[in-house]
Amino acid sequence: MRELRAAVVGAGKLGALHADKYAKLSGVKLGFVVDIDRERAAQMAARYGATAASDHRELAGRIDLATVATPSSTHFAVAADLLAAGVDVLLEKPMAATAEQARALAALVHKGGALLQVGYLERFNPAVRRLKTLLTGPRFIECHRLAPFTDRGTDVDVVLDLMSHDLDLILSLTDSEVASVEALGVAVLTDLVDVANARVRFADGMVANVNASRVAARRERKIRFFQHDAYISTDYEARSIQVYRKTVAPSGGVATISAERIELDAGDPLGDEVASFVACVRSRAVPMVSAADGLRVIELCELINDSITAALGGGNRQGPR
Repeated sequence: MRELRAAVVGAGKLGALHADKYAKLSGVKLGFVVDIDRERAAQMAARYGATAASDHRELAGRIDLATVATPSSTHFAVAADLLAAGVDVLLEKPMAATAEQARALAALVHKGGALLQVGYLERFNPAVRRLKTLLTGPRFIECHRLAPFTDRGTDVDVVLDLMSHDLDLILSLTDSEVASVEALGVAVLTDLVDVANARVRFADGMVANVNASRVAARRERKIRFFQHDAYISTDYEARSIQVYRKTVAPSGGVATISAERIELDAGDPLGDEVASFVACVRSRAVPMVSAADGLRVIELCELINDSITAALGGGNRQGPR
């Protein structure tokens, strides 16, 4: 088995986590750590016997795959350079800041043959994997993704920063087109939207009510599904699922509600995500969260942000365009 040459672009918190996962994978050599702050890149590279660099364009022809964990607003430029050079890319979310940029990345993948996996980590969450075995055509979905304020990710709005995680999961459940979007949002601590609510209706009748805040007093990551036979509540962080089902009594008796709690191991979602990406690099299989998947998410994010702009009276859109 040929050893794959890997790089991490972006030596911040996420980049450090990805570097650690690559370093622990057999058959992969973490060769480079890249950051515009070369000293920070050198500090991380030294931990893994890697080479530090300050420009990702120096990697062309020297690596097989790379994680891009730079600020969100730079994702398009960095990933586009690497894909054009034939490098397979694991791109942290969001895929891009605009649908136009996301389409351009998808076109590079289609034309050049390099792989692009978008880093929507919840797809590898043990609770989500178990959840998908319980769903049978949900009709209504409600999500809450709340976080106390930090500076990280604030170069884009909360729809791209946080809500996109839940949008990716919802879109993975249906091939149906989006029929309508109604959304509200407000900037609180930044110049961009920090709190948002979106009601998304799909052509097949499914409705999702999605809430995101990065200025909340507490952290919450929950998604709830309502379907013909059950109400299913999932806590992403606690790795737990509550299932409520109606039990019909025989001979016309009174129906009761049965409750089941499913506790799952914490697992290693990031390790699984990186390992899955590496396996796709070797097999040339389409990644679990593909360029096409990432594009659908960004297109929906743009519809939501357009609706927020309209609700605000058509003023300047609060987010990069």
